[in-house]
Amino acid sequence: MTTAATPPLRIGLLGTGPWARNTQAPALAAHPGVELSGVWGRRAEAADALAAAHGTRAYTGEEGIDALLEGSDAVAFALPPDVQAPLAVRAAGAGCHLLMDKPVATTVTGARAVAEAAEKASVASVVFCTLRFAPETSAWIAEQAAVDGWFTARAQWLGSLYATGSRSEYADSPWRREKGGLWDVGPHALSVLIPVLGDVEHLTAAAGPADTTHLILRHASGASSTVTLGLSAPPSAAGVEIELRGERGTASIPGWGGAETAFRGAVDALTEAVRTGVPHACDARFGLHLTELLAAAEAQAQAG
Repeated sequence: MTTAATPPLRIGLLGTGPWARNTQAPALAAHPGVELSGVWGRRAEAADALAAAHGTRAYTGEEGIDALLEGSDAVAFALPPDVQAPLAVRAAGAGCHLLMDKPVATTVTGARAVAEAAEKASVASVVFCTLRFAPETSAWIAEQAAVDGWFTARAQWLGSLYATGSRSEYADSPWRREKGGLWDVGPHALSVLIPVLGDVEHLTAAAGPADTTHLILRHASGASSTVTLGLSAPPSAAGVEIELRGERGTASIPGWGGAETAFRGAVDALTEAVRTGVPHACDARFGLHLTELLAAAEAQAQAG
């Protein structure tokens, strides 16, 4: 007796910018369990070019969104967060599973709407916090979460996106320039600290130079952590460090491979959640919680 092969999960891609071109489209097109069911973009020429590069169909306009949703089991988002959120609600209403970028939205109202829509439609959801899906770092997080006795932690995520002389194409992103490192890289740091140290019970935030934000967090385990986030550091000062200290000494997060490999891990996680019906830890509800924390931090930092 033979068993029928599982059909590939049809995933459509919303967005055609650098993140879609460099990470999501290549990962989806190469994934053995996925069919890239189409690419939607605001600009027809960009959608046509990205779709042609990966052997799929291009969509544009409002009617194109509906057509892509109709021909997909799930959708991946490569859009600004506050464009992503209402489209995720729309996709969930159409019965599509959700593979979202972080943050889900930059308003609590927007993120809550996504979480509630996913729950109402009973669709699976995954929020792509890179370190939770890169093989090296996801294994490290699980290992540290299984250890008791952490006392404190320090996370520093400093990019040089807006440093003098930067030529990064991501620096052209209006939402990143407006919201800064708190919203862009804050979800990454929090997505590591929360599963290891427990939920954040108290948060203090203060503004630093340029877009830099400093956080002091008290966690449910009793441990505390400090977090520094920014996108405007001098290139020689940029880097990522996450260190835990506790009864067994110290532990530092390892390096990880490229974003495309991590995104394939997020695709695997969504596929598993679809197959089993068991929500992933980084789902829309977790995305809502991250937005709640970041919004509270932003308000405190702005208030001085």
